[in-house]
This record gives sequence, structure tokens and C-alpha cells, in this order.
Amino acid sequence: MRLAAELGVSRDSVEAALIELEREGLLLPQGRGKRRIIVAGGIGVGARALRVVVLLGDPTDRSAYYFVDLIHTLRAAGHEAEFAPKTQLELGDKTARIARMVEKTAADAWVVFSGSREVLEWFASRPVPAFAFAGRANRVPIASIAPDKVTPMRLAIRHLVALGHSKIVLLSRAARVVPEPGLFERAFLEELESQGIATGSYHLPIFHETAEGFHKALESLFRYTPPTALFINEPAFVAATLQYCMKRGLRVPKDFSLVCTDPDPGFEWCHPSIAHIGWDSRQVIRRIVRWVENVRVGQEDRQKGFFKARFVDGGTIGPAAASSVRLHG
Repeated sequence: MRLAAELGVSRDSVEAALIELEREGLLLPQGRGKRRIIVAGGIGVGARALRVVVLLGDPTDRSAYYFVDLIHTLRAAGHEAEFAPKTQLELGDKTARIARMVEKTAADAWVVFSGSREVLEWFASRPVPAFAFAGRANRVPIASIAPDKVTPMRLAIRHLVALGHSKIVLLSRAARVVPEPGLFERAFLEELESQGIATGSYHLPIFHETAEGFHKALESLFRYTPPTALFINEPAFVAATLQYCMKRGLRVPKDFSLVCTDPDPGFEWCHPSIAHIGWDSRQVIRRIVRWVENVRVGQEDRQKGFFKARFVDGGTIGPAAASSVRLHG
């Protein structure tokens, strides 16, 4: 308020400018309601820059806008930041293989995206600090942040049920389903139950994490008990699903409704628009940059947090078809 009065501009203009300075690494946020720290020269004169390595889930994550922004913001703050040589999927999601790669990679800090509990527990046991973005971090002693997608997911299910949907399926990565469903997946099944829908493995199928495995899962779903609505847990899977629909003559939302549990800038260019769960990636970036700064100064930081997400209705949701479309041949 003081800056707005001094500069003769609105509070929104000042806040936007401060956020941009954060993105450039010149200001360090300290949390809601707390003063920002001015960072001279990015990380401070004479301060030690850190080498931060980001371990992604699969190769498609490299093009995700929030990871590109994270790498840029960390570099602008004066740190070295890069992606790990291989992703978790490229290493077969095997903890032993991931561990060997990590041990061979020089890093002062790791950011792990969508890690399994086993992988995150391994990182938490190491002397090199690590931060979990999403993934199975809930019961692991590791700093983490994730969007709270449970509330908007429940709203989306209630909206679908009101439109007559009862065969609602979530396609989520195997690491989030086995050995037991994650927090989001459990909440998905609980909400279906609360809506009077008896749940089972049909609603949360497991598929092999390859293009062939994903399309095989779709083929199985639509051949035997076609869903009236599909939740897809990543934007890349949405493109694959729409391609499958073209090949099989399925129409969205006439034959089934589609919801993605994450946002993507490309959704704005789709017609009909893609229904999804939206969240602000800047909150993730600010939290990770703050964690890196704490690591730099030797301050232990294992704080966990969730931030608000929202259900964004779109043209891929419609009334349930009078009869499910079953594939033949």
C-alpha cells in the first residue's frame, strides 16, 4: 500500500511488478503477509550459487511451461539449473536405476517431480537436499508443494453426476495407483461412493506407461464397459486420447465427457475448450526458489504445503449418452 501511494499507481500494479521481480530473481518471497527480501545480483554479492537439478517424470515434462519457467527463474536468481540427464520413466521408474543416475550427477539440490513414495523416501534419506513437486510426498519427510486438486475434482464429479454420468473413470499413472492409490486417487473413489457409485478397479485402471500401453487401456475401456466420463491426469494424455477418438470415431462430449486434472496453455486453443483443473504455477516457482535460498544459507526447510486449484468447466463436458458407445471389431 505504501509503494502504491508513493508511486501513484494501483496496488494490483505494484503486486504485478513485485511478482515480476521475483521471477527475475531480484526479490525473494518469504511467504504470505511477509516482506520480500531484496537479492542483490540475483543471490547476493559473494553468495554461493547452487547447482539445482530437476528430475522429471517423463520426457514430455521438459516442454511443460512451468518447468521452463522454473529453470529460467532459478538461473535469473544466479543459480545453475538444469534437467537431469534422464527422466524417471526413461529409467523404468526403478529406484535403483534412478539412484545410480543421481549419484553420478553433480548437484547441490534436487527438485523431484511426481516421484513415487519409494523414490522420494530415497531422496529424503540422502545428505543432498531434495524438494518434491507433487508426487507421493504426503508421508515422506521432505519439503513439498502440490496444488489441492481434490476440491475441484469433487466439484467436477458432482457436475458430471448431475448430467447423468455414472461410469466415471480416472486414468492415472501406475506410480499413483500401486501399491495403493494416492491421496487424489483415494478422494476420487470416495467421491464416487458418496454419489452412490460402487467403485472398483474399473474406475482406476492400471496401464503400462508407454504409448502402446495407454492406447491399449483405452481400447479395453471402450470395448467392454465404455465410460461416460474420463478424467485424464496429464495434458499429454489428453492429446493421445483425442487422437484415439479420431481413430475410433468417438466424439467428445457426445459419446463421453473428458476432464484433465492439470492445466495447459494449449487448452485455450481447443474448440471445444478442454474442461480441466487449473492452478497458478507461479506459486510453485516462488516456493521452490524460496526453498533453494534456504538451502543456500544452510537453513533446514522441510515444510509441506498445498495451494488452491479450481475446476474450469469446458466444452468437453456434456450430458451422459443415453447408451454407452461400445467398440466392435
